[in-house]
Amino acid sequence: MDPVRHFAGTYVEARDKFFAVTKTLGMTVSRHIHPAARGAAGEELSLDVSVLGDASSPAMLMLVSGTHGVEGFCGSGCQVGLLHDAEFVAAARASGVAVVFVHALNPFGFSHLHRTNEDNVDMNRNFRDFAAPPPANTAYAEVHSFMVPATWPPSPENEAKLAAYVAQHGARALQQAVSGGQCEFPDGLFYGGARASWSNTTLRAVLREHGARRRRIGWIDFHTGLGPRGHVEKIYSGQDVPGDLKRTKQWWGDDVTSFLDGSSTSATLSGVNYNAVYDECPGVTYAGVALEYGTVPYVETLQALRADQWLMNHPDADVALRTPIKRQIRDAFYCDADDWKAAVYAQARAGCLAALTNLGAPND
Repeated sequence: MDPVRHFAGTYVEARDKFFAVTKTLGMTVSRHIHPAARGAAGEELSLDVSVLGDASSPAMLMLVSGTHGVEGFCGSGCQVGLLHDAEFVAAARASGVAVVFVHALNPFGFSHLHRTNEDNVDMNRNFRDFAAPPPANTAYAEVHSFMVPATWPPSPENEAKLAAYVAQHGARALQQAVSGGQCEFPDGLFYGGARASWSNTTLRAVLREHGARRRRIGWIDFHTGLGPRGHVEKIYSGQDVPGDLKRTKQWWGDDVTSFLDGSSTSATLSGVNYNAVYDECPGVTYAGVALEYGTVPYVETLQALRADQWLMNHPDADVALRTPIKRQIRDAFYCDADDWKAAVYAQARAGCLAALTNLGAPND
């Protein structure tokens, strides 16, 4: 199977490809249509769910694409590719596992080429207890003014402030300050929101419907933007539960990293979407990873995020500025090249097959 043709160039094309292959396989799609937001071309936006295999199985593998909007090109391509992959489909059906495809968790960001949703909320910072005070990120407050400049391109003075911060604190400290998540600046980077987003509440409903009755759950969330081009980092996607981390490494290998112990390229995060599994499916045996694929150097990714945040804050920006910024953010999170797509899919396939093996024949 050639996986390259299953990747799409737009959100609408990705959704249509997902609908088409599920129809071919006789799978039904549950559409969760956004009640207010529309796509870049005025299209309807939806989070779409379909199940492959035994829907009543005690074991479920959930595959999530588009948590970070524009990163959905990668995740959707992998999902559609898997459903076109006769060997994977046969393995899924033989395993007795219910494979639940969650297509485009953040359809607004996917369509509009943003990493965030319609309210500038980062979906992987939004899954927290809103009855409690938000986690503090004083470091972000220190960098916000120059990370999201008043003008684009940034002034020399602005860039000098950023360089001075890196010189004093280091690039890793800047990454943690910026990407760890913050709830104080709605017009800022990696904003966690003031309430549960539509994508948050919808994913929770999907988990209650498809996951609450299971005994075992595997979780794979597709991401891009960190690491060497085309290389996957398997990042533990779970709470600080030693048994879950141990199980995750048993399933996917000792090279699974974790931001909990500093072994991951990711900063330490709060409000990540896997929290919904623990909330909605309590007591389940769980293992989960985020498959994080490298695209461009981190400095380029960060600059693309800064540019797109400026654009979000200036929706009336001239097309001469808007067009290159949108191209920049897309390129930072999606390499539209055959070799990258083939490498991404091969690693996704291996990870999903490993999950099926372990879910179908549990050893714990």
